[in-house]
Amino acid sequence: MLDTATQPTGLKRLRPRPRLGLIGHGAFGAFIAPYLSRLCDVVVHDPGRPDLPGRGATLAEAAAQEIVVLAVPLAAMRGVAEAMAPLLRPGTLVVDVCSLKVAPLALLAELLPPAVDLLGTHPLFGPQSGRAGIAGLQLALCPVPGRARGRLARLAPRVLARAFGLDVVVTTAEEHDRQMAYVQGLTHIVSRIVVAMDLPPLALRTTTYGHLDRMVETVRHDSDALFRTIARDNPFAAEVRARFADATASVLGGLTAPAAP
Repeated sequence: MLDTATQPTGLKRLRPRPRLGLIGHGAFGAFIAPYLSRLCDVVVHDPGRPDLPGRGATLAEAAAQEIVVLAVPLAAMRGVAEAMAPLLRPGTLVVDVCSLKVAPLALLAELLPPAVDLLGTHPLFGPQSGRAGIAGLQLALCPVPGRARGRLARLAPRVLARAFGLDVVVTTAEEHDRQMAYVQGLTHIVSRIVVAMDLPPLALRTTTYGHLDRMVETVRHDSDALFRTIARDNPFAAEVRARFADATASVLGGLTAPAAP
């Protein structure tokens, strides 16, 4: 157990340290693991990496912890949830970190035992945007009605804010996805288009172009699976894509239309 003097602020109420199973050790799972280790005793399982070195654990070992964090792509969540459902203990808090909230939380509520607590989170940062630290960055937190009954679920908003300095915004899964269709959908679509243009090195740069360049570089290395989740699988994304396409056609069409007298 950590001495209280070495624990992050706000963790005194969590002594002894909770035990946490992190399922998924891809780009984001690997990024958050050191942060989670400040708060909990962590074991890691990755379905695609049975030879994970160091803290590698079986699915049964990860699912046996007090808290289970799912850091797997949406496409893999059903298979992981089905496999771990019989391994979970009553009262376990299961947390997902998917970029969407409606679909994964509905899936987990369907597949996991009713005695398990569920908490949806979306850290609005990643390995690139959080490389200088995550203090001050936003995290959306979506409790599942009737499935956030335990002490750990109730303490989560306060602990996440105090332990990591996060700006925790409590919202519903539907409102989260509605806003993310714009916040993430537009930025990722625009960035993918700029990447596809394969721009040459440019020595002359305005401040505005610098903002665009930083946005593109922040998401350039995100996986195709993450891009499809954000820009296609969000239930509100189709409307945003249509509005973007119409607006783009209107702006470009205005460039070829005769000038007003």
